[in-house]
Formats: sequence, C-alpha cells, structure tokens
Amino acid sequence: MDRIGITGGRPLNGSIEISGAKNACLTLMPAALLTDEPLTLTNVPRLADMKTMRALLESLGVEAAALQQGRVLAMGAEDITNHVAHYDIVRKMRASILVLGPMLAREGRAQVSLPGGCAIGARPVDLHLTGLEKMGAELELRDGYVHATAPGGLKGAVVEFPIVSVGATENVLMAATLAKGTTVIRNAAREPEIADLAKCLTAMGAKIDGAGTHEITVEGTDRLGGATHRVVADRIELGTYMIAPAITGGEIELVGGERGLVTALIEKLEGADIAVEDTERGLKVRRRNGVIHAMEVTTEPFPGFPTDLQAQIMALLTLAQGVSTIDEHIFENRFMHVPELARMGAHIDVHGGTAKITGVEKLRGAPVMATDLRASVSLILAGLAAEGDTVVSRVYHLDRGYERVEEKLSACGARIERIPD
Repeated sequence: MDRIGITGGRPLNGSIEISGAKNACLTLMPAALLTDEPLTLTNVPRLADMKTMRALLESLGVEAAALQQGRVLAMGAEDITNHVAHYDIVRKMRASILVLGPMLAREGRAQVSLPGGCAIGARPVDLHLTGLEKMGAELELRDGYVHATAPGGLKGAVVEFPIVSVGATENVLMAATLAKGTTVIRNAAREPEIADLAKCLTAMGAKIDGAGTHEITVEGTDRLGGATHRVVADRIELGTYMIAPAITGGEIELVGGERGLVTALIEKLEGADIAVEDTERGLKVRRRNGVIHAMEVTTEPFPGFPTDLQAQIMALLTLAQGVSTIDEHIFENRFMHVPELARMGAHIDVHGGTAKITGVEKLRGAPVMATDLRASVSLILAGLAAEGDTVVSRVYHLDRGYERVEEKLSACGARIERIPD
C-alpha cells in the first residue's frame, strides 16, 4: 500500500492546473445509459473513481473508450445488456447508485447493490428511492440490493426532498428526462455539478429549467440523443490547492479556477487575511502579511461552505492565531482526521459535530494515516507546512479524488514523493 512522504517547511510558488470535477464526472458518466447514441465527455480527470464507474457501466453493456491520454471518454449504450449492478463493483464507490435512475427510466427495471465508499458516517439512499417511488417506481430492498421496476414507465411527479441531497437530486433529474409528463424537484441541490449535469442533459435533448436553484422543472421526452460535453472544473481540488499557499506561504495561480465555484471558501480566506485575486487564467492565492487569522466555519449545502473542504480548512486553522470553530452539519463522523493532526502537534477539541481549533506556532512532521479521501489531502497540507518529515499512509483514498497530486505540488516547490509499498 503506497505512502506519501513529505519534507515540510517550504513556501510554495508557481501554478497548478485544475482538473475536471470528479463529482461531476461520476454523475455525467451514468447519463450515457439514457441514450442509445454516443456520449463523449472531455476534461475527464484521471482518477481511480473514474475507472470504477467505467467498469460498472461496461458491466451493464456500455462500450467505453478513453482517448487523449484519458482526458476524453467516449461512451455508447446502444443496448443495455445487463440490469444488475453487482456488489463487487458498487461497494467501492457510493456514486454507483446513480445508475439506478437512468436504467429505470430507459429500461423500466434495474437491480443495484447498496453502495459503499468512504467511512464518514451514514449517507443513506432513501431519498433516491422515495423520489423514484413518487415517479411510479416499485422498489424492494432484498439481499443487499435495490430491486426496482417501472412496468408502465416512470411518470412525472412533484418530488420534494425533506433535506438537500446532491445524489438524490441527480438521480431523480436523470430519471425525469425520460419520464412521461412534468417532474418538479423541490428543495433540489444547487451545486455546480447539478448545473453541469443539466447542461449535458440539455445538449442530449432534455427539457430542463431551474438547474442551480432550489426548484428544477423537467419536461420528459421520449428519447435522448448523443452529445459532447466538457466536465466543469473540480471546485474541491481548486479549494484544496487554494489552501496550499495559505498554509505554507508563497503564491500559487490556480489555472482554470473560477471564483463562483468557491465563493464561500474565498470569503473565509479573505477574512483570515489571505488574498485571492482573479487572473486571466484563473485565481491567484497568497498570504497578505504572513499571519493567518482564526475563523468560524459551518459546513452547508452549496453555496455554503462545502463539507468536502472541511478537513483542509481545519489543517490551515491549526496554524491560525486564536481559536477557530468548525461546525460539521452535513456528515457525522467526519472528524476522523483530528487524531492524526494532533499527532503533528495540533490542538483540537471535538464535541459532537463541533471542533474547536486553538492555533499553534508550528506543526511537526509525523507518521499519520488517512481515513478518507479529504482527510488524506488535509494531512498532506499539514505535512507541507510542518517542520520535518511526514509520512501519510493509506493514500489509496487520495487516488480516488486527486490527480497527480505529487506532481502538481512538486512543480510548486514542495518536497513530496510517493513511496511504493
């Protein structure tokens, strides 16, 4: 099992190109099941999760080809030859549940294993299922699988989620494109990945209004066609690399970064005396005067502060002047990186969903263990700022969400390397 070795204490300077969004791509790929014509995605990130989703789609009959060194993915689902998404693939990634809506809409039946993924607390699929039930799906949970049928096809309905769910919004949105009649999704997620999915579906012939707002209206069509679509920039990778010069010092330009993708993070960084400037190619980040100020952070659905940047901002706040607080409102059990940061000298107290971080003058390198995807990169950020050597183990989590992280950081002066097992 590979590890990442870091010798910290060096400011970072240079530029980093932001990859296509993992979470957007994982949603766009199942959209290929909605049509018998080719769907081609560009700006595809080269990540382990893309390989997992591709393997799942191919097991269902999708023909897929990676082009231009994996940056382009061409898919064709002329025939769906298998309607069972098996546990041995689905268990690796929670996004696998997103094949349910498209298969049910196009084929009228699907059998999907309950998904796996990072161990960061309960992320139930009940909102996906109740949304599809309102559209006429007949569902049964049996032997760890969702057995779904829609003998007469899905029908338009009003689907109002009791809480905001990105995945459930995506599943219902895709299913609604081929449903009979009009579907209204209320309390819909507003994340950029939703708008990106809607843009792709519209290019395929779907009739969608309101994507990016709390209410999305979809007028079902008989069929969708093919399209070519560019995946939106990864706002979580963008936010992660924006924190890198903030925690280490130096100045980094994030090529392809867009302010609108990370507005909540920019607000917090600027309040901590970190400068964020627009450039012709993206965004540039640097400390204003060498001091990081404490802050209060509450994770919320978009456009609020993203839970997927909580671990990274915590790493930054370990070095802030004063006492900071983070309230995690999205996922329980998402402070598993705290004991690892403490091994590096951080002072963090956790009570329920609230973490209180008392800034220290410096962190010290130490052997640490990644517990999930975002925790892994938070430990890398801490290691970049720490004195001495840090070794991060269990970095297979990292490979699910960050492309060429060692290469990107090394180009900015970081002393970081992958240590093969």
